[in-house]
Amino acid sequence: MSAYVVFTRLNTKDQSELDVYSQKGANTLGNRQITPHVVYGNQTIVEGPQHEGIAIVSFPTREEAEEWYNSPEYQDARQHRMRGGDYSVTIVDGL
Repeated sequence: MSAYVVFTRLNTKDQSELDVYSQKGANTLGNRQITPHVVYGNQTIVEGPQHEGIAIVSFPTREEAEEWYNSPEYQDARQHRMRGGDYSVTIVDGL
């Protein structure tokens, strides 16, 4: 069953750190099968708190999503995301 990783950027603290994260994060994908579905496109918030944007990617399985998220390479990139902005990140099973 596929799994989705949903990144919700609540606010930006340091754009230069997010730029570093963007480059480093892309380098963590390697040969992994990942499909981007939404990458901070135009949005309309119709319910809930305001936020700046959403990125949604999918992996073939939850195990692959969690392996990528917990990999040393991603954890190195993640520190720049955390310095660059406040986020909520969720891994959710697909149908």
